[in-house]
Amino acid sequence: MSPSRPTPQATRVCILLMLTLWLGACAKEKDLTHVVRISVPQQRLAVYDLGHEVARYTISTSKFGVGDVPGSNCTPLGALEVAQKIGTGAPLGMKFKSRCPTGEIVKVNAPGRDPVVTRILWLRGLEPRNANAFNRMIYIHGTPEECRLGTPSSFGCIRMRSKDVVTLYDQLGKGARVEILTTALPKTKLFKALENGPADAANLTAQARLTTESRN
Repeated sequence: MSPSRPTPQATRVCILLMLTLWLGACAKEKDLTHVVRISVPQQRLAVYDLGHEVARYTISTSKFGVGDVPGSNCTPLGALEVAQKIGTGAPLGMKFKSRCPTGEIVKVNAPGRDPVVTRILWLRGLEPRNANAFNRMIYIHGTPEECRLGTPSSFGCIRMRSKDVVTLYDQLGKGARVEILTTALPKTKLFKALENGPADAANLTAQARLTTESRN
């Protein structure tokens, strides 16, 4: 007696089930919770968790302006995503060369030193206007030149304080959306706290983090 063959309907159900499971696995691999928005004119980076701003940092974009032409050293605009995360567990100030830790620790504002340090979030463009970002090696990364943050001073990447990029690195997963804008960030409660001083901002950031943790 030959084994019974599955009906066309059962085959379709099986395929749909497999597709659903595959899509679910892909979704789990991508960070769909967080969005990062970077304002070029303000030189600020805001982190959103399920639409709520949980942190805002002073950063630096390119001193050559915006764009995505290879060799231009400009910061690309538009929607991107975190493609790779590099530097897990490295100490603050660890110098990276070709995305590999060198073992050298570079002190904050060390004279004449301007390497990539601490953490790397390698970005991939999602639009034609930033399609070269990954091959151009556009990162969010730590910089020892913290005295220059708040002004355009990079060679295309987004620079952050070492302690700030560690926090951001730990928050974001691969696939997290990053938007680089020529407009200002909205004036949220956290923005107003930053205007009042670092203590207020730190308190509000801590409250936002606790709220996020309680939801998870």
